[in-house]
This record gives sequence, structure tokens and C-alpha cells, in this order.
Amino acid sequence: MTSNSSALSGIRVIDMSRVFAAPVGAQILGDLGADVIKIERPGIGDDGRGYGFSSVPGKDGIETRHSSFFTVSNRNKRSITLNHAKPEGQEILRKLVATADVLIENYKVGDLKRFGLDYDSLSTINPRLIYCSVTGFGQTGPMAALPGYDGLFQATGGMMAVTGIPDGQPGAGPLKTGPSLVDYMTGHNTALAIMGALMYRHRTGEGQYIDIALLDSSVAMVSHIMQDYLISGEAPPRLGNGGNGGGPADLIHCKDGIVYLTAGTDEHYRRLTVLMNQPELNDDPRFNTNFKRGKTHRAELMDIINTWSRQFPVAEMIARLDEAGIPSARYNTLPDVWKEPQVQHRKLRARTPHAYAAAGYVDLIASPLAQMSKSPATIRSAPPMLGEHTREVLAELGYDDARITELQNLKVI
Repeated sequence: MTSNSSALSGIRVIDMSRVFAAPVGAQILGDLGADVIKIERPGIGDDGRGYGFSSVPGKDGIETRHSSFFTVSNRNKRSITLNHAKPEGQEILRKLVATADVLIENYKVGDLKRFGLDYDSLSTINPRLIYCSVTGFGQTGPMAALPGYDGLFQATGGMMAVTGIPDGQPGAGPLKTGPSLVDYMTGHNTALAIMGALMYRHRTGEGQYIDIALLDSSVAMVSHIMQDYLISGEAPPRLGNGGNGGGPADLIHCKDGIVYLTAGTDEHYRRLTVLMNQPELNDDPRFNTNFKRGKTHRAELMDIINTWSRQFPVAEMIARLDEAGIPSARYNTLPDVWKEPQVQHRKLRARTPHAYAAAGYVDLIASPLAQMSKSPATIRSAPPMLGEHTREVLAELGYDDARITELQNLKVI
């Protein structure tokens, strides 16, 4: 249940999406208080239930099918199973649409139109409906029919061109980022567009259609580096772990670990040269501008800094840099992240009751929107089991037990 303090309390979302990008968008709406009803295929469910390398262990031999992909993108949702290829399934969906504010889907372009479940058809039932389609390349154009996955767009949109080891160094070449960042950002863009459409509807009473593409997100994500190219006409090089706003900004090696240093302003760099007891580096003609430190003589400067930094353990290095007012951070492995005092203070590890998990709970990643003072994002329920809420939702639509059982026998649900 949501409370009246939730930003999207009273908003109902039909989530017909699968895998990652669009489910993330629906989850954000759920975190903000919307009633999100996830539509899944009977017996199979969301393809994302099988993605990733880990799954939440179930109690008493239950297979939760809560993979890492599914678990991170489907909390605060109710799951119903529904075969929309059958007339009875279409009837259920249309009844749901009549009660809904938002529908999110990520089927192939034109796929749902075959069943009368496209925007033009459903908006006649509910003119206030906000219908959001999430695809790889968008609804129109020469590539609209192609499938799309995160890694493809990291390659296509330019992110891999600016991520990876610089040319001329061992192992040089482009790299994909570890997480599925294009998917994740597309999910956020999906939620943002829907919330904008809800505000528009609040003013005008009109619903609308939203066309979200991973391609668009992937190009926009290259952000200031892509803007650098548009301004200069020159493609910036890959910088490895180097910052792309100036220098020095990179990993530095200590006696017992690694620290990330950012001393990209002239003042931060001056303080660093004093801390290193090498103030002459501040006026050295190789390093006396941000451009030289961050690009043309970057490798030389980092060699000098690393020679100095290797004298100290990580804790001492962080303390020295902090005292000098120079931004830095300890490099953390994933287990180390959860030991960080500030991570613990912000309660970013959100232990959530899970009735079907062997442990009785699942640890989730808290929403970055949880610190809103009046209407914070909250985690109210763990990701659902497949079809966990089918009877509950159909009863809300007026179906009695006998009809629900009949639909089950017909393999509609």
C-alpha cells in the first residue's frame, strides 16, 4: 500500500515491459508511490527473471526466479500473468487500461497493434492514458524494427569510443562499461518523460504517446565529451581512468591499494605540488595549464605523482589529501562499498522482507530519490513472484473466483 505522502499515490501503471530498461522506469514510478501492475506471460514471465549470474535463494525448495536483473528492477510491483494473444486476455487488459494512468511496453515496433493494444486503440478507451513505448531505435526510421541491447548502444552511441585504455598503451582499445548504463539511463528517461506527461495531463486533461529509444539515451549520455566534439570537430581520445575535465585526475597507486585523485583546478594542483614537496611543478611549462596536465603531458605528470604516492598507505594518503583540501576517494571493491561510513549513513543497503526467500528478506539498493523531504521514494515490497497478484488484481476488476479459475484453465492467466 502507498500513503498519501507518496508523490504518485493514486497513479496506476500497467507495466508490460521486460528485461531491464523499461522495468527500471516502471520501478521508479513504483518507488514514488504508483500502483504498478506488471503483466507477465503465463508460466514464463519476464525474460529478465533468467538474466544475470545470481538468483535469490527460495525457502523450502521454492525457485524464486529472482535473478539479479529482475530483483534490481521490479520491486514495488504486483505481478499478474496474462496471455494477451487470447481475446480473453485482451479483454482483461482493456479493463485494466480503463482504470490506469500509464502503460509502459517494450515490444517490437507494431507488435501490440496486431492485438488492438496500441496507443491509438487504447486511447479510445481512456483518453487520459499516457502510453510509453521503449525500444532500441525508436518507432520510425530505417533501424526501427531491429532489436536492441545495452552493449550494442554503448558501441553505436559513442560511449565505447571514449571509454577504454588510451592508444599507444598496452591493451589499448575501447571498453564497455561494467553495468548496463544505457539501459539504466533509458529507464530513468522513461520515468522522467512519464512524469512530465502526468504534469501536462494535470494541466490539460490530455494523455499522450511517448516514444523512448535506447539509441537516443546512448548518444545523450556521452554528454560533455560529445559536446566537445560538436564544438571542436575533433574526437577526444580515450583517457582510461583519467578525468576528462582537466588534470591531474586519475587513479594513483599507494603502498597497499589505490586512490582516485581529482586535482583538476589550478588551485587544487598548486596544493598538490606543495603537498608533494615539489612546488616547482606548479610552474613547470609542461604542466602549467589544465589542458597540458589533462591531455598533452598527462602521462608524464601521472608518472611523477605515482612515484610520490607509492610511499604511503591508502589511509595516510587519503588523510593527507583531505587535510590539503584536495578531492580524493578510496578505490573500493564491491564488498568495500558497503563498509563505507557514508554509504551506511545514507542507508543505501535496504533490507526488505521477502516471504519466499530462504533468508526471509532480500537486500536491495535504496532509491537515489529516498531523501525527498515531503514525498520520498520508498521500498514497500520485494519483487513479486510470477503471477503472485493475479487473483487479487482480477478481483479488483470484478472477476469472481469461478471466472478466474476458468481463465486459468483456458491458459489465459
